[in-house]
Amino acid sequence: MDPLSRLLNGIRAEGAVLTQAVLEAPWTIRFADRAPLTMITVLRGGGTLLLPGGTERRIRVGDTAVVCDTGPFLLADQADSIRRPHTEYEIACFTGDPVCDARLDGGRWGNDPDGETSLIVGAYRTSGRRHERLLRALPPVLVVSDDPEVCAWMASVAADATARPAGAQALMDRLLDWGLVCTLRDWFDGQEADAPGWYRGPADPVVGPALEAMHNSPDAGWTVASLAAAAGVSRALFAKRFTEVMGRSPLAYLTECRMDEAEELLADRDLTVAQVAKAVGYADAFGFSAAFKRHRGVRPSDFRSKVAAV
Repeated sequence: MDPLSRLLNGIRAEGAVLTQAVLEAPWTIRFADRAPLTMITVLRGGGTLLLPGGTERRIRVGDTAVVCDTGPFLLADQADSIRRPHTEYEIACFTGDPVCDARLDGGRWGNDPDGETSLIVGAYRTSGRRHERLLRALPPVLVVSDDPEVCAWMASVAADATARPAGAQALMDRLLDWGLVCTLRDWFDGQEADAPGWYRGPADPVVGPALEAMHNSPDAGWTVASLAAAAGVSRALFAKRFTEVMGRSPLAYLTECRMDEAEELLADRDLTVAQVAKAVGYADAFGFSAAFKRHRGVRPSDFRSKVAAV
């Protein structure tokens, strides 16, 4: 499994909120959920994102914007709408508000069914440690443009989901997952050389086989020599190329992968620290605990207690 798939494999929508807004200007929408990821797809018209710190980003038909954990933010038809009379909306469905669904009128809402702007809005609840690692790789807001025909297809599916038929929640969750995967993949592809090494690495003919080997068997006793053998090149060439592409040495990357995997496993209270240690390639719990504290700043047991308290 490639690194992006591994990150997204741990991020699945469960109880996601998916709504469709049809609006006539002037209007503003306040996103008050503080959701880790909010996706906005413009089916018709457009608007301006107003983010904390004064950042403004225009989005148009065919655009999907992903806003990452920036706190409450606004979307307005125009930036200056907030300073003149306009229709106001607020989305805050993860705050325990029991009237959220009623206020959003069953998933389709707005001030004019024939309004010039139509949006699909989806928000993710908090997830696990992989969610945090993905967020660290993303800017506060990213925008990807797509073919309007794709948006038309999404509008049809969203309309069906927001009508709340049998299986509606599962349909909304999977639609949001599909949109997130496609949007992030397109965005990372567009970054080209600026994309993180873990995204570019799998496509590299030298680095890719080694990454696959490491991710498939993090518990194996990998050395630079054995990873070079998996890549089919000399040890010196492999070490040089890996560091160039990934920005760190092979063993440093391997250790980070093991610590990431350990964080996931430590969240499972049924596994002992010794079992976690073995699963990520350490011979005993003592050596694993020392390594985990060196790289994460806390002992595995303390990390587990912290996760359980959240």
